[in-house]
Amino acid sequence: MRHKGTDKISGSKTADTRAALVEHFQERGTVMIATEAGAEGINLQFCSLVINYDLPWNPQRIEQRIGRCHRYGQKFDVVVVNFVDRSNEADARVYELLAQKFQLFEGVFGASDEVLGAMGSGVDFERRIADIYQNCRDPEAIKSSFEQLQLDLSGEINEAMVKTRQLLLENFDEEVQDKLRIRADDASRARNRYERMLMDLTRAELGRNAEFDADGFRLLHSPCADLEGIAPDSIPLGRYELPRRSGDSHLYRIGHPLAAWVIQQAKTRQLPGSRLVFDYDGYGTQVSTLKAHRGQTGWLTVSLISVDALGQQEQHLIVAATTAQGVALAEDDPEKLLRLPAHISPSPLAGEGWGEVAASAALSGNQAARKTTLLREINQRNLGYFEQELFKLDAWADDLKLGLEQEIKAIDSGIKEVRRLAATAPTLEEKLTQQRHQRDMEAKRSKLRRELFSRQDAIESERDDLISALEIQMQQQVHELTLFTIEWELK
Repeated sequence: MRHKGTDKISGSKTADTRAALVEHFQERGTVMIATEAGAEGINLQFCSLVINYDLPWNPQRIEQRIGRCHRYGQKFDVVVVNFVDRSNEADARVYELLAQKFQLFEGVFGASDEVLGAMGSGVDFERRIADIYQNCRDPEAIKSSFEQLQLDLSGEINEAMVKTRQLLLENFDEEVQDKLRIRADDASRARNRYERMLMDLTRAELGRNAEFDADGFRLLHSPCADLEGIAPDSIPLGRYELPRRSGDSHLYRIGHPLAAWVIQQAKTRQLPGSRLVFDYDGYGTQVSTLKAHRGQTGWLTVSLISVDALGQQEQHLIVAATTAQGVALAEDDPEKLLRLPAHISPSPLAGEGWGEVAASAALSGNQAARKTTLLREINQRNLGYFEQELFKLDAWADDLKLGLEQEIKAIDSGIKEVRRLAATAPTLEEKLTQQRHQRDMEAKRSKLRRELFSRQDAIESERDDLISALEIQMQQQVHELTLFTIEWELK
């Protein structure tokens, strides 16, 4: 734990105070306790856990709470824990409605957006729940009242869900779909990009050794059982799924030995220059930014950038592409292009048009620009780490200095008190005793002052050593390897 205390947000706090509390929570805190005032107007995207101690009856209020942490651009999963008294019939039925009927925690959007439009503001639903709590006195009355409420809402909820899902899957761009969570029965359409890439790569490498369908594949022959470092029994024949749906299937994932073999085979494969014709319609999903390039041709290159910094290595793929006229494809359009189904055209890379100096220079320039952007991002990240380490060292030095200075001040106060007692001592013996006590305290003070200077020198030396070590570690060693270059055409 970084901090022993907790932060609290209540409705009486001003906007500035809220912002200060959130900043303190992000930098030093571990737990934040908030009233309903914490459900709106603050960004807690750096958090990964939401606990609803009390579960509101209005679905929109719950969505507001979750939305403080679970926001677009989230880089890690957010866990939501709901405290429910299942021994209370009404509480149990409220949670059942929210979780199952409203699909509040696992709907199309991972939230209640798909059905709240049919409910207005959610206030009517909340009022009807309140009426049940106030008027029903036994489990049977509670059960019948909730069944009637669910029956009244079923028609409009189901209709809204169907319309929303249809709009999402048929009209939204693939990138938007990837950011939205689809229910388990729609997972084949909503696999995230990395799962699709792994499955496509596996299909290409296994070939006739496996039979593929929409949910996974059946391994018929193990092509890698005789390779060094892979035990034959670690890759059994049978059904593989990503994610796993049936109990008798194997969970296929990046860390599986078969996936490791597939990736290694693909990485070591020699790729000659080719002309690839990409089929936009064959992809089956809208990729709006590529529409403008249909009917065009150009060149695409993929390179592997390895960066050694801060004692570790990180690798990145850079994909750059230009049209035959030398116009660079923007942002991640080159990666999107490579996701489309394609076939090899007989036209070779070294054929007509490849020697155009302008197009070749544009491709090299775009690749260099992307590399520069990548290295700048890595530098910014390393700079943040450098500043964080210096801040820790400075804070530690300040704590040591403050502790010694406070101890010296305490001794100064003690010395003044001893002097006062010595001045008012009624006998020579007592006066001598106080003088000896004062002498001991002054000696201790002198020792602490020397220790303070000594520690400051040691801290400065350690700070210099840290800066020197970080400077050496931050000296980037960049290696670039061109994996392949192709001529492309988008139909």
